[in-house]
Amino acid sequence: MQAAAAAAGAQQYPAATLYVVATPIGNLADISFRAAHVLGLVDAVACEDTRVSAGLLRHLGLHRPLIALHQHNEHEASAALVARLQRGERIAYISDAGTPAISDPGAVLVAAVATAGLRVLPIPGASSTVTALSVAGDVIAKGFEFAGFLPTKALERRAVLQTLCGSPRSQVLFEAPHRIKAVIDLLAELCPAQRVTVCRELTKQFETVHTALAADLPGWMAADAQRERGEFVLVLHAVRAEAAAEGELPAEALRVLNLLLADLPLKQAVALAAEISGSSRNRLYDFALEQKKSREI
Repeated sequence: MQAAAAAAGAQQYPAATLYVVATPIGNLADISFRAAHVLGLVDAVACEDTRVSAGLLRHLGLHRPLIALHQHNEHEASAALVARLQRGERIAYISDAGTPAISDPGAVLVAAVATAGLRVLPIPGASSTVTALSVAGDVIAKGFEFAGFLPTKALERRAVLQTLCGSPRSQVLFEAPHRIKAVIDLLAELCPAQRVTVCRELTKQFETVHTALAADLPGWMAADAQRERGEFVLVLHAVRAEAAAEGELPAEALRVLNLLLADLPLKQAVALAAEISGSSRNRLYDFALEQKKSREI
């Protein structure tokens, strides 16, 4: 904590202020000096889960009152915190991992504090969204969009993914282990020629980052049962505007092509797949080359 104070202590930390503090997404060593300093400075720490946050504070050697603020009590807890801020206290808010208010509680609290005319200051740090984008290598993307967790119901999930496929922007998705296989299978069906980066257990001991065509991901995941475990961030890579305008190749055409590629040379498989499906030979050929390239990486 002395190093944190030396690095971050010179800046002013006004009273009557809410500090929105990013915390590690897995590796405790990713806590910033400034975050540690602020957590030691505030009068209380509001948090998503007091048990998780107590462990983080113990790791930092800190003892601060903890106040639970989660999706089930966010409005009531926010009102109580605003009252404390109005009395001149400094309050930090942290979620279980990463930057608060991004698919996590916190937005209601921030809005309530701002509406009351009080200050909200960010203490930046780890974010699984930005971390995944940084290793996706999506060079053609025109920015990115954060989709967060997909709907739990199958029909709604399909409808949302259909709107995300073919975008000129990277699409960042969160998914839980018990639904990841269904999402991977759906991506392979809806946008088989699109590249997807699968990030599993980011910053943790068994971290995995794998980029491939969506069509290849079900096979990759089935090859190792461990690949379905953990927390996931997916980056659905962007599609060039001209390619999106032409539309995706039909899933049936790609299924036929993949079957033929298993037994035939590339050119012959493409020619037969085009004849059977009626799809563009050039586009099937481009897809086959891209798929071959991704398997060689």
